[in-house]
Amino acid sequence: MRSLTQLSQLIGVSARPEPAAIPEERLHALFKNRAELKKAYSELQDEVYRLQDRIKQQEGATARVQEMLGALEGRLGLAETAYPALVFYQLRALWQCGRELIEQFVTELTNQQEERERRAHLAECNRRQFALRQEVEARLRGAETQLAAAQDQRAQLIERRSRLTRFWHYFKRRELDRRIRAAEAEVSLADVALAEAREEAQRVLDEPAPAFPGLSLEARRAINLAAIAYAEVLCAKLVDTPLVALGKEATSRREAADDYGDRVACETLITQIGRARALILAKSNVAQDVKSRTERLKNLARYRNPNDTSPIPESVAFSEDDVLAGAPLGQSMARMPNVVAEDTWDLYRILLR
Repeated sequence: MRSLTQLSQLIGVSARPEPAAIPEERLHALFKNRAELKKAYSELQDEVYRLQDRIKQQEGATARVQEMLGALEGRLGLAETAYPALVFYQLRALWQCGRELIEQFVTELTNQQEERERRAHLAECNRRQFALRQEVEARLRGAETQLAAAQDQRAQLIERRSRLTRFWHYFKRRELDRRIRAAEAEVSLADVALAEAREEAQRVLDEPAPAFPGLSLEARRAINLAAIAYAEVLCAKLVDTPLVALGKEATSRREAADDYGDRVACETLITQIGRARALILAKSNVAQDVKSRTERLKNLARYRNPNDTSPIPESVAFSEDDVLAGAPLGQSMARMPNVVAEDTWDLYRILLR
């Protein structure tokens, strides 16, 4: 081994060559990759923690639902608690049915009005665009005409200058040279004006049509008043029963209560709920009642701010001379709720903002 080392030293070769130094660029890239890997690892850890928190929340929600299902099974297993539970959930279903009717009504009105306003918006945009294009094209034609006239004037001056060849035409040639320079300046200005007119015309052609801004304030107010009128019509159909108040109370609770009496009373309520559901689903006189009530609300509705879409609750309450389907409400007026103030049928979730 020693002899090999001595031999390598004699011939100028190192027995153990030193490793080459790492270039600075590669070292910088290694540190950069390391920093990016650490950042990605930290982001993955945050994502894991977030998903674990969501799993815990979902497990808690699942446990609460299972607890509610267990309580419901226990109530349905006993006759004295099963009937109140049936009444409770049927009241919630009745309330949901009224809400869905109003939501469907508002959706249909919104789609119809949005289609009308979208068409009107498109027609107005087309009219403005046509007028603007006409104006731009007129300026473009004017610039082209001005350039052609300037070029023709310059050509005539040059042609006149070319015929003045005698020595006594010196002063006339000098005057024409001055006029030719002025004409060339006019041609340059007309050329610049034409280029600007062409750019403006192209900009107008390339400009996209403005997007539809959505329903107008007046349309949203009108739709909301129609929704309020519909909610009042539904309440008027059930004005001789306590089902609207009971349905509102049931929707505010998470679990069934034993506030509906014995089995006979519950069976009576279940029968009333079935009839009430058929009443609010019936379409007879609904359009007429909603239309007449909406027209009345337009004269009564007041708004706190100019941009509000929902009226002040006190301004749209029932009054003594209100009529529905041609018949006065009479003594039933005292039982009619202010659907806006009491958020009947979850009206505030339905009204347009």
